[in-house]
Amino acid sequence: MLTFDPHGPVLLAGGYGVVGRELTALLRRHHGQWPLVLTGRHPERAGATEPGVTVLRWDLDSAVVPDVAVRAVVTVANDNTDTAMRACLAAAIPYVDVTRWTARLQRALAVVAAQPGGACVMLSSGWMGGLVPRLAGHLGGLVGGAVDVDVAVRYDTADRSGADSVDFMDRLGLDFEAGATGAERTVTPLTDVRRVAIGADLVKVARIDTPEQFTLPLTLGLRQAVTRLGFSDGSATAGLLALRRLGFFRIATGERLRGLRRALLHRPGSGGEARLRVDVAGREGAVAATVRDPAGQAHLTAVGALLSLRDALNPDASAGVAFPELAATPDLLADLRMLGVDVDAEFATHNTERAA
Repeated sequence: MLTFDPHGPVLLAGGYGVVGRELTALLRRHHGQWPLVLTGRHPERAGATEPGVTVLRWDLDSAVVPDVAVRAVVTVANDNTDTAMRACLAAAIPYVDVTRWTARLQRALAVVAAQPGGACVMLSSGWMGGLVPRLAGHLGGLVGGAVDVDVAVRYDTADRSGADSVDFMDRLGLDFEAGATGAERTVTPLTDVRRVAIGADLVKVARIDTPEQFTLPLTLGLRQAVTRLGFSDGSATAGLLALRRLGFFRIATGERLRGLRRALLHRPGSGGEARLRVDVAGREGAVAATVRDPAGQAHLTAVGALLSLRDALNPDASAGVAFPELAATPDLLADLRMLGVDVDAEFATHNTERAA
């Protein structure tokens, strides 16, 4: 069973997957004093490890939990049965999850309510390891509090990716609710198509179901939060939109056709650039921030996970559920740049002294 040791290692469940490797590298570079335990179903795939890094087998779909004392657990692989979260709740271990889609995040809230623990449970599954909601919360604070948040993501089809990176494909046949409490509306995925300037590119983007559209209205009191996604290869976007019009995603639901759905997009390449845009309308003006990570989507997700792990290990962190958008990160833009992420922000506020 897992036990808590404030001086023990950080355990990364799925630690030698695509995102796990990026997070491991970030932790070794910026928190080299923390030993690491990497777990997964196939430890032999981890390859050679450096001093301070241990590899163990842990199948999250199994009831068997490794016997190890840790200071925190980060799941960078799907915890479909809540095994890691329940183990952390039972042992009061700080816990960070960056892999849950909206329905699973809602289930996590129920699990924590039914099994309260004595440590922080950071639900950081918004886009890119919680980086999008964290940035939205930060930018909202600079414009007097956010009212509306609009996110546009350019998904690079040439980038490296793991199998979990296209989990959103499993949601494209399911309508979802978005909006503030009492004002929800049902949204059909791949609708509300727009063209958005994301850096130098004009990208066609459409609605998808992401956790921040559920959490941001609740945590920040937004009128609405909207996330749209498009692809670096315009033909991929056009193809998905055509399949939606044909009703493919309504028909191809369930586990039997899961492989087919994922095969439409999961064709990992050798590397690409992660790029997204966050627009925040606030009470004192508006701000648009463009995020660019030359190291790609897995690295950007790992950056989001690292920031949430720091929050969960903060001595002032409260026990219970926490969200990245509520974290106090006054130097967020500088922190991101230090971690290799470019952020350009343009303000249109009543306060002309604001600067990115």
